[in-house]
Amino acid sequence: MLNFTMNELIHSDTAAKNNINNMPDITSLDCMLNLIVECLQPLRTKLGKPMIITSGYRNKQVNKLVGGAVDKNGNPTSQHCKGQAADFYVKGMTIQQVIDFVKKSGVEYDQLINEYDKWIHISYNKGHNRKQCFKIG
Repeated sequence: MLNFTMNELIHSDTAAKNNINNMPDITSLDCMLNLIVECLQPLRTKLGKPMIITSGYRNKQVNKLVGGAVDKNGNPTSQHCKGQAADFYVKGMTIQQVIDFVKKSGVEYDQLINEYDKWIHISYNKGHNRKQCFKIG
């Protein structure tokens, strides 16, 4: 059984507020499925606690509005725009506790980022996971 849905990873308050269609293309949907099946669900199963998703897929417009990563030409570089990333937190655990748990869990990931001690960015890039872990903010 999966604890995550595509709708959960596509939903964006920013998109809704600005009347933006945030529906991903088929390639991004495929990446989102990989993220769920290979990363998020195994992590959720090992944690035994719900992971509260605060951000998943973002199209270019939504990424710009939320201040997501872009290159010098303004093109999005955020893995959220490829369907490869989600931001989350776990009630009852500090951000650092979750980071430590993920690192020890054996779950495959590309990037694990403590963002401002408020949420965790996790990404999965099938066949190209770098196992990077760092903090911003």
